[in-house]
Amino acid sequence: MKRARYILMIIFCCHFLLGVAQSGATIKTSVDKYTIFLGEPLQLTITISYPQQEGHLFTFPDTIPHFEFLEKPVVDSVFENGKISLKTVYYLTSFDSGHWVIPSYKLTGSIISDTIPIDIVFSDFDPQQEYHDIKDILEVKPVAKNDFWWYMIGGLLVLALLVYYFLRRKKMMQVVGNDNISTNPYEDAIKQLRLLKQSTVSSKIYHAKLTEIFRIYVSRKKGICSLQKTTNDLVLQLQELKWQPGQFEKLSQELRLSDFVKFAKYNPTNDDNENCFDTIYNTIRIMEQADVNQTIQDNTD
Repeated sequence: MKRARYILMIIFCCHFLLGVAQSGATIKTSVDKYTIFLGEPLQLTITISYPQQEGHLFTFPDTIPHFEFLEKPVVDSVFENGKISLKTVYYLTSFDSGHWVIPSYKLTGSIISDTIPIDIVFSDFDPQQEYHDIKDILEVKPVAKNDFWWYMIGGLLVLALLVYYFLRRKKMMQVVGNDNISTNPYEDAIKQLRLLKQSTVSSKIYHAKLTEIFRIYVSRKKGICSLQKTTNDLVLQLQELKWQPGQFEKLSQELRLSDFVKFAKYNPTNDDNENCFDTIYNTIRIMEQADVNQTIQDNTD
């Protein structure tokens, strides 16, 4: 009986390890130092890698207990040898002294990053070091009346130039908008997609225009500032909407594929272009139909 139990355990472990090895997905975390002073910057790097066909969706952390973000991280994506690699670097600090742990992060199943211990300590204090007296208060010379008026004139000129620039820019945008944009975001998006389908531009321009059409539609239809967001931030916000099964995962994968074409010099196949176009086209149609159905339901109620 015991022998049978051991055999089953060995078979299970082998099957588990084989599944992880076949997946090829990994997630790694690293830091540039394990001990920092209070308020000292700390660099945390999170790198994930997985085969393109698996299509994992990983949400990078936006908070870490006992640590503060010094700046907003940017996700760097690379496509190479059939694998997608996403890397982001966080610049952190902490004002809580003690021994803290950066938690592990889960990619999928048993693929989890290691925890990282960090010590936050006070800066070294040397009572024998030489100190200097506090300097006397320096006298500030008052601004001469003539200089004051020159500053005033210069400030008014700068303000006038800024007002002129923004008014001119607004006028130009209104002129362009009246010629090219209708009041129906869906019709504009479908029209632009059909024109793009008939064009013969390069792959980089094709994918840039394709994602731009989708971002403009989302901005006008959902009120999401999609043009200013990175692909990762946009995907996270779109995740909050209602989606058909599998549609959101397919959309996020195609948006990242377009990033590889635009920024990582990935050369897409004709099938890649067709699949990306169909996904964007169908997603816009699905979002539009969902809004129509919601309007009908609201009027019925």
